[in-house]
Amino acid sequence: MTGKRGNGEGSIYPYKNGYAAYVWVTKPDGKRARKYAYGKTREEVHDKWIRLHAEAKKGPVATSTPTLGAYLARWLKEVVEPDLKPKTAETYAMHVRLYLTPGLGAKRLDKLTVRDVRTWVNKLLDECQCCAQGKDARRDKPRCCAAGDCCGQIPSRRTVQDARAVLRSALTNAMTEELITKNVAGLVKVRSGRKAKRNPWSVEEARQFLEAARAVHDPLYPAYVLILVLGFRRGEVLGLTWENVDLETGEVSVQLQLQRIRRRLVHDETKTEASSATLPLPQICVTALQLRRKEQEAAKQAAGELWSDSDFVFTTRYGTPIEPRNFNRSFTDRSAKAGVRRIRLHDTRHTCGSLLAALDVHPRIAMQILRHSKIAVTMEVYTHVPSEATRKALRKLGKHLGRQDPA
Repeated sequence: MTGKRGNGEGSIYPYKNGYAAYVWVTKPDGKRARKYAYGKTREEVHDKWIRLHAEAKKGPVATSTPTLGAYLARWLKEVVEPDLKPKTAETYAMHVRLYLTPGLGAKRLDKLTVRDVRTWVNKLLDECQCCAQGKDARRDKPRCCAAGDCCGQIPSRRTVQDARAVLRSALTNAMTEELITKNVAGLVKVRSGRKAKRNPWSVEEARQFLEAARAVHDPLYPAYVLILVLGFRRGEVLGLTWENVDLETGEVSVQLQLQRIRRRLVHDETKTEASSATLPLPQICVTALQLRRKEQEAAKQAAGELWSDSDFVFTTRYGTPIEPRNFNRSFTDRSAKAGVRRIRLHDTRHTCGSLLAALDVHPRIAMQILRHSKIAVTMEVYTHVPSEATRKALRKLGKHLGRQDPA
């Protein structure tokens, strides 16, 4: 076939080892520019040229395709941050920063393949992140890969699954914007790893922890009661306000949480609607909150003008919110002083049901607190009860907590 152009095909022309074509389009920023198409034969380019004309008639057309890294940066700013909760947006940004941009960011968005994603996943499952993220290089004295002794900080399968899910979400949005036609991340699977076996405290250990904290007048004792007895999460207990506590009716409303996100404390609604609920307060929680109110009033008087007014139930001695990480440190330190096993703060939620049984909380009330849909599920907890001595000790804590013990 000769290189002669046909009628109406003035923008198709021989180019290198094939042909090229262009169409004038309006870009998303409103400016006019040429959009090019390439191919080995005139027929191939002509088909692409026709499709370009059709796109241009529908609306704005991007004239260049960004790299995955550039696209992810825009996606985070324009889609993720406005639409998702701050903590979720922060998590997405973390996966992009640590895993996606370093591993795939240089790839052009429309050239990303299933093989690229599979290769990235396989590498991530085997690569020490201490070295991959440059942590070792920033140390004064290398002690990992740079020293020939890898510390083995390899991401868990759950982490790799989450990073792949973030990529899939970003590419789904790219398809919506018609930047790509296929979501290659959705075609790559990551086998689930075994769930880590949790070994939460027994009721006896929880009782030992609470008694030790109460004996030394730990100001966070009432917070520990809410975490262990009601299953509060860290953000929920630190974000609790007096407005959501009714000691007369014995109810607490879980509506807000306190989290540190991007170097600032954020007091926002709970993650999901299911997390929000109005819960009945067992007596041990009522008396713990009564004690907390007295202690907070005393702290306010002692601080004087330095006191910062807020409605938070748990505050520092100056009325300011408690840092989430400081709360974790306090919990770990108190565990060690109480002589109980060190566990994750979040694992205390698994002791909640057994404690309710030990406190003789009625199964129907426990069902509300545990948020079970069937009473049969709650009753399974009540088949595992602690010793009578532990039951008496816990009831004693609930009965006498409101009294001020002598120093």
